[in-house]
Amino acid sequence: MPIEWQRLYAHRAAGMRASDIREILKVTAQPDIISLAGGLPAPELFPVDEYRRAFEWVLESDGAVALQYGPSEGYRPLRTYLARRLSGFGIQCTADDILITNGSQQALDLIGKILLDPGDAVMLEKPTYLGALQAFNQYQASYALVPMDDDGMQVDQAERLLAESAATGRRIKFIYAIPNFQNPTGRSLSLARRRQLVDLAAHYGVPIVEDDPYGELRYEGEHLPSLKSLDPSGCVIYLGTFSKILAPGLRLGWAVASPAAMEVLLHGKQPADLHTGMIQQMATCEVTRQDGFVEGRVERIKAFYKERRDAMLQALDEHFPMEAHFTRPAGGMFVWAELPTDVDTRELLVEAVQQKVAFVPGQGFHLDNSGANTMRLNFSNVPPDQIREGVRRLGTAIQRRLRGQAAETRATV
Repeated sequence: MPIEWQRLYAHRAAGMRASDIREILKVTAQPDIISLAGGLPAPELFPVDEYRRAFEWVLESDGAVALQYGPSEGYRPLRTYLARRLSGFGIQCTADDILITNGSQQALDLIGKILLDPGDAVMLEKPTYLGALQAFNQYQASYALVPMDDDGMQVDQAERLLAESAATGRRIKFIYAIPNFQNPTGRSLSLARRRQLVDLAAHYGVPIVEDDPYGELRYEGEHLPSLKSLDPSGCVIYLGTFSKILAPGLRLGWAVASPAAMEVLLHGKQPADLHTGMIQQMATCEVTRQDGFVEGRVERIKAFYKERRDAMLQALDEHFPMEAHFTRPAGGMFVWAELPTDVDTRELLVEAVQQKVAFVPGQGFHLDNSGANTMRLNFSNVPPDQIREGVRRLGTAIQRRLRGQAAETRATV
């Protein structure tokens, strides 16, 4: 008798589905398509030689430790390095405040695991990161959505939702925010709003999960302090990653949290994977020992991506219709575009692929099915000449759709 798998799945499995972006990337993987869809770092910047030497050194000098089980908290010298580096950004912490995770994506899963009961609400920016939605959906979360503008999350609206939650008894368990060059919009939370959000969290006793994969990738303007550095009460859990400044394939991220939260995060990690792989932690620690290496890499990445961002913004100015609006991010990896409201970007994607260019439609970043006329464009993984050509092709597809809609309107009059 065949197994009826659909009858066996747990209720939480209903909240698990494939990432829209991953599915789009499968379709657009052909070499003749210019893909502005992914969120991938530029592979030509990966420190291949440095890691080759580091892995060889680790295996030769301490191979038995590198290939053995390790502590669930992570390799202590690497945590010590991170504590020292983060302190330079105003985040006062020690190695004991840091948990090494398999990318910051695992940290999102662990936070959902330890904080969310079915029906508990998470406060989110609208739109927000798809990977966070995937992590929280599997724990059957509900959501309180906060709109954004050019200064990031509208914290006054967040305050209203928190007050309503306190009055009605609906549980908002935590606030999830990407304050720097947000995925998908590229927007950043202003300094005044950062202070306001941290004060609100402390007042209502609601923790903030600060996801900061792009914070070091600022191409212009002044550095803004992290929410964690503004947090005297310990209400912020800070998430970071090596994926954007070293290499995503290492799957090395970290969480910085208060001792009480750290203990339960650790309890959540142990049954998931026991610990993050020792060899990549030790090799990364060896790479970071080179004086100024990480800082120099960050500066090189910033110059590299700034050129690509500038190419995209210039091409958008030239080829997108006047009715379109798009962000001008001061850093990060993404530009967010809004087209006229009658343009459905999921339908547009089909035409764009015919023009040999791809992007990510924006509706999937919205939990309320809005954003049908929006799109996310990535500039970090495409050379400037291909960015310009890709945006030209995309502009052509948009103009064709607008002309077709105009013709249909005239025909019905």
